[in-house]
Amino acid sequence: MSEQETLRRHKLEELAVLGIEAYPSELFDVTFYAKEIQDNYHPELNNFQEVTLAGRLMSQRVMGKASFAELMDTSGRIQLYVNRDEVCPGEDKTLYNTLFKKLLDLGDFIGVKGHVFKTQVGETSIHVTELKLLAKALRPLPVVKEKVDEATGEKVTYDAFTDPEQRYRMRYVDLAVNPQVRDTFIKRTQLVQSMRNFLNDKGYLEVETPILQPLYGGAAARPFKTHHNTLDMELYLRIANELYLKRLIVGGFDGVYEFSKDFRNEGMSRFHNPEFTQMELYVAYKDYAWMMDLVEEMVERVALALHGQTEVQVGENLINFERPWQRLTMFEAIEKYTGHATGAMDEATLRETAATLNVHLDPSMGKAKIIDEIFGEHVEPKLIQPTFITDYPVEMSPLAKKHRDKPGLVERFEAVCNGKEICNAFSELNDPIDQRKRFEEQLELGKRGDVEAMVLDEDFLRALEYGMPPTAGLGIGIDRLAMIMTNSHSIQDVLFFPQMRPENT
Repeated sequence: MSEQETLRRHKLEELAVLGIEAYPSELFDVTFYAKEIQDNYHPELNNFQEVTLAGRLMSQRVMGKASFAELMDTSGRIQLYVNRDEVCPGEDKTLYNTLFKKLLDLGDFIGVKGHVFKTQVGETSIHVTELKLLAKALRPLPVVKEKVDEATGEKVTYDAFTDPEQRYRMRYVDLAVNPQVRDTFIKRTQLVQSMRNFLNDKGYLEVETPILQPLYGGAAARPFKTHHNTLDMELYLRIANELYLKRLIVGGFDGVYEFSKDFRNEGMSRFHNPEFTQMELYVAYKDYAWMMDLVEEMVERVALALHGQTEVQVGENLINFERPWQRLTMFEAIEKYTGHATGAMDEATLRETAATLNVHLDPSMGKAKIIDEIFGEHVEPKLIQPTFITDYPVEMSPLAKKHRDKPGLVERFEAVCNGKEICNAFSELNDPIDQRKRFEEQLELGKRGDVEAMVLDEDFLRALEYGMPPTAGLGIGIDRLAMIMTNSHSIQDVLFFPQMRPENT
C-alpha cells in the first residue's frame, strides 16, 4: 500500500470519528450538469440560481475562508467557489475547516448545491451553499498536469495516464482522467443507435439468438468450448449468428437483424479481440447487389450522424463515405495490385504465385485460402477509400449462392476501408442439396488440417429443406467500424474492457 493510500485510509477513520459518513446511502438528486450550465448560463438572465451537481473533486485551491475547486461530472468540468461562512452559517465550521480543507482528496465524489455566477475573470462557477461527501476514493487518480506553452499560448498536457496496457486494464481510471476516451465510447453508442434506427425505419425486426450453441457455424473460425453439466453435453460460444437468423427467414420473417456478441478462439492483434460485436442482417427476396446499396446508404448515414459530414479523418487518411463506393471483383483487385491474373490458376500455380509474392502458406491451405492470403497481404492494405470487393471463389464461401453468370464464383462482397474488411455479405445459399455438398467439402478441408473449416449442421440443412426464400445477408464488424469512425488506432481503444493477459502480481 502506498503512502498516499495509507493517508487516505487514516482520513476515512477521522471521518468516522466526526460522524461523517464516507459512503452515504441517501438519494442525492442532481438537477443540472456542468456542460449544460457552461453552455447556457447568462448573467443578464440570472438563470441557474438553484443548482445541484455531483461528481469527482479534481482540483482544490484552499485560501483561508474562501477556496476554489473543480468538479467533474459525466458531462465535463466546472469551477466551484466555496466560502466557509456560507457552507457553515453557524458557529460550527467543521464541514469547511476539517472536511473540505483536510479530509477531502482529489478523486472523492462530492455533491454541491448553490447558484451560478461568473468570476471577475469571466469563468462560469458554482457559488456553493451546501457541500456533501458522497464517496471517499481510497486510491489517488493519476494527476494529469497542464501548462501553457508560452510560444503558442496553448495548453499542453503532461504526466498523463497514457500507457496503453494500464489504460485497457484499468479502464475505470482511463475514463476518469481522459475525457476524450469517454467521447470515443459515446460515439460508438451513437454509431450503434444510428444503425438501429436505420434498420428499424426499414421495418426490420431486431431479434436475439443463442450464444451457447451445440454446433458452431456461420463463419470460418475456431470456437471456444464449454460443458453443460445438466445436459452433459459440449457447447460452443457462437462464432456467428448467421445460421440461426436464416432459420428465422425460413420461419416467415422477411427481415431480421441482431447486434451480437461473437467469440473466436484465435490470435489477438490491434484488429482482433476474442470477444467482438457484429451486426448481422438478413432480408428475404433480395440479393447481394441490393445489399451493397443498403450498406452504402447505412454507413453514409452513420458518418453524417457522428460527424455531420461524409468525410472522416482516420490517421493520415481522409476517408469519404459518400455514395457510390468503388466496386471491384476479387480477381480484378488482385490483378490491379499484384499484376497476377489468378482467376484461372489451379492450386499448384497459385502456390507458385504466392511464393513469388512472398506470401507464407502451409500445406493445409486449399485454393480458397491461398487466394485469401494473397488478397490479405497485397490488396486489402491498399484499399483506403470504401471499396466493395465482389464475386469470390466458391471454395471460399460455403454459405453463399453460386454466381448467376460466372461459373466457379459466388455472389458475395466485402466492404474494405482503411485497409481492413468492415463487412461481409452474400446472396444466401438456399439450395439444401448444394449446401450439404458445401458442408461436406468443408469437412474434407478439416481432415487436411484446416482448424477453421465449418462443421456440418444437420438441423440447419433440415430448415433449408422446408424452404428459404431468396435472401440477402450481411455482417458488419461494429468494433472495426467504430475504430474508423472514432479515428482509433486499435480495437482495444473502442472496447471498454478488451481481453488482456493475466496481470503480473
